[in-house]
Amino acid sequence: MAYACGVDFGTSNSTVACLKNSQPILLALEEDKFTLPSVIFFNTDLDQTTYGRAALAAYLEGYEGRLMRSMKSLLGTSLLDGHTEVDGRRLGYQDLLIQYIAELKSRAQQAAGQEFVHAVFGRPVHFIDDNPAADQKAEHSLREIAHAVGFKEITFQLEPIAAALDYESSLVQEELVLVVDIGGGTSDFSVLRLSPQRRNQVERQEDILSNAGVHIGGTDFDKYLSLRHLMPLLGMNGQLRNGSTMPSTHYFNLATWHTINLAYTQKVQREVADLMREVESPSLRHQCACLQNLLEQKDGHWLAMKAEQAKIALTEVPSTTLELERFCNKNEKNRTHTVEISNASFLVSIAHLLQEMQQTVSLVLKQALVSPDQIDTIYFTGGASGVRGLRQYLTQILPHARQVNGDVFGSIGSGLAWEAHRRYG
Repeated sequence: MAYACGVDFGTSNSTVACLKNSQPILLALEEDKFTLPSVIFFNTDLDQTTYGRAALAAYLEGYEGRLMRSMKSLLGTSLLDGHTEVDGRRLGYQDLLIQYIAELKSRAQQAAGQEFVHAVFGRPVHFIDDNPAADQKAEHSLREIAHAVGFKEITFQLEPIAAALDYESSLVQEELVLVVDIGGGTSDFSVLRLSPQRRNQVERQEDILSNAGVHIGGTDFDKYLSLRHLMPLLGMNGQLRNGSTMPSTHYFNLATWHTINLAYTQKVQREVADLMREVESPSLRHQCACLQNLLEQKDGHWLAMKAEQAKIALTEVPSTTLELERFCNKNEKNRTHTVEISNASFLVSIAHLLQEMQQTVSLVLKQALVSPDQIDTIYFTGGASGVRGLRQYLTQILPHARQVNGDVFGSIGSGLAWEAHRRYG
């Protein structure tokens, strides 16, 4: 077993892998699962901290506390230098990331039965779009965090390149491949030349014909599904007595994973109460009452999980119905709220995101100096790569390329394990 590992710290899920008997293995991080959802729950009722699926389960069971998710999205932003309150104490966001990655390292070492001293971390092509300084800050912060949890030497590899290395291990002939990596927070696209003869070479820069990324991922799909289908049920776009509409800030915060906690403050609750006095319509008053109840109960993360649940369901079925059992005010104990969402309507809500991703693919082909008909394979990886509309958009650009599905959660980790072996032995 190697003393180096590959770490895929993801917006939604994380993995750790290493080489054993000359093959990459993903390490079990939560019971028999190879992924650890990138979630921390500070349970104030039981005075304990839980991670991953256990954290989500405790939150959904109704325990009081603070749920933190999509923490990777903090990297490169000013929020990373800030703090939040957990059970009356200040907790820096950078310390929060240290806590999660320390737990990730500890679980990986327990599964492997040894310590890992070196690591290759995956990173998106761009942590932050069109801001090289912020992008470097994000990588520097992640390096500092990795050092803080005990890794002695840390290097980075682009996540789509890592995914390509895993795919290349199965090839029997040369291919020109577009790697499409749609993660929780970013989407990366790379054109690479892969072959069995190249797979053992340490230096592969000349085989990377181009790569580009955009700060759009699965959590953005959740966000815009929520804004179109769920937030209007809480009064978004409702008209007030003076003719203006309900302010959108609180709805956007509730729909965005890493800003949900901003909607839980007493200041926000007072603002919503003030707005209630400007509401005339009985239906809008009812919706605002539901919003008040949701904020008081701190159910924003539950609602975001419902949006995620719908997105995942729509990769398989043409429509899905969400049971919104917490969408009620204090006087509606026995009322059940449901909403039906079609795949067609979902695609309308994220069309602007898919168009931006399509433009990025066109750009990466242009940069690689290859025509669409030269691409042999589109290799999909990343937890959000199953969105059907995305594949339809890519088929318009690359109608003749075959589509191959990688391990949506494990390809990058396995590729990083290969890279760790090459760099550290």
